Amino acid sequence: MDKLLNLLCKNAQFSTAELAAMLNEPEDLIKAQIREYESKGIIKGYQAVVNWESMEDSFVEALIELKVTPKKETGFDDIAGMCMAFEEVESVYLMAGVYDLALIVRGQTMQDIGMFVAKKLSTIEGVLSTGTHFIMRRYKDRGMNLADFDDEQDERSLIL
Repeated sequence: MDKLLNLLCKNAQFSTAELAAMLNEPEDLIKAQIREYESKGIIKGYQAVVNWESMEDSFVEALIELKVTPKKETGFDDIAGMCMAFEEVESVYLMAGVYDLALIVRGQTMQDIGMFVAKKLSTIEGVLSTGTHFIMRRYKDRGMNLADFDDEQDERSLIL
């Protein structure tokens, strides 16, 4: 895999000067490579990895599995496109295994997500079944550790 892309995935805030030093390349070359990646759509954007559990704003996320009947001409792409159009859907993945598509969905409550699955996802033509798994806690996300086990109090008692 490309070393420049790996560094940007670890920290998109590295300056081009820092990237050039780490890769032992001229800064102009690094700037040009980044512009090329952006223009070709290889780099789609830059995002922060946020530990939402430490924020006061609350929401619920779920991983939803869809078993679908692919269309003859387009396979899974049409159904994936329909799923992507919903604002509640954060991510869509084609999977191998029992289910065909996996979605990450965000809502204000578990009931919101349940109603989204019942009224929107399950009614899409070609969706055979769904499986909903609520995300209770994120320990690691996109390579970043989110759980700080040292800060948590161990409330167990020592019995002698």
